[in-house]
Amino acid sequence: MMREIRTPEEAAKLAGLATAALTLDLPEAPALLTRLATPPPARRWTALVAGRDDGVVFASVSGRDPSIGHIDLLAVHPRAQGRGYGRALVAAAEEWLRGEGVTRVRFAGNPPCYAWPGIDVRATPAACLAERLGYRHDGMAWNMTARLDQDLSAPAPPGVTIATAAPGERAELAAFVREHWNDEWAWEVEHATGVHYATRDGEILGFAAWGARPTWFGPTGTAPAARGLGIGRVLLRRCLAEQRAAGLTTVQIGWVGPLRFYSRAVGARAERVFWQYARDL
Repeated sequence: MMREIRTPEEAAKLAGLATAALTLDLPEAPALLTRLATPPPARRWTALVAGRDDGVVFASVSGRDPSIGHIDLLAVHPRAQGRGYGRALVAAAEEWLRGEGVTRVRFAGNPPCYAWPGIDVRATPAACLAERLGYRHDGMAWNMTARLDQDLSAPAPPGVTIATAAPGERAELAAFVREHWNDEWAWEVEHATGVHYATRDGEILGFAAWGARPTWFGPTGTAPAARGLGIGRVLLRRCLAEQRAAGLTTVQIGWVGPLRFYSRAVGARAERVFWQYARDL
């Protein structure tokens, strides 16, 4: 027996399943389900629940290439593991994706609304299932961990003002992000828990956000003309200080590109690694 859910309210009712199954992501595991159930309006997606909340799979179609689908999240309750639920859920997700015209499926994050970049290398059963179903390695990604028991003060560069963008007041900042980067980052800025940005003479120079993917830091960026001023370091530290005030003791910097920047700015270390898998339908 399998049913479809389509709303954040329905996803929230699976909090017990998320907490029991997604132990590498506690305590924010339930929030991952509600985030995936609140994607950008144009996203084609589904969530299928097996049994009596014994397992759930989220799947979506890539916004960049409609021939590619994503297994966004797969969770099976410990009480139901070893009974074929994982295989059945993936098969159901593949069937739905095939009906959407997808020809290739990836176990990989579908920006901007995702749970992980791929399968955590510590999630051995999930990786084994993917390989048993014919999926093959298709890339890697990693997070860095920043400790918050450090001095996070950082004065703004001369002539630069650092401000906070409250929810509902981010349209101009989102337009800046869209102009210099992409729509995905702009969506994350609009939906992040916290956003800080830098200006000079009324011109936006850079931004940093956290909580678009629950509790993680990112994205962040500085306009090309303002790089080298130290703005990125200041914005990063402002976000981390806010996350500490929210009760966190460490922060995941998600889907990292520049290792050296985060290592030098806050002593972050690369610790969480994800394997990405794919197969043709």
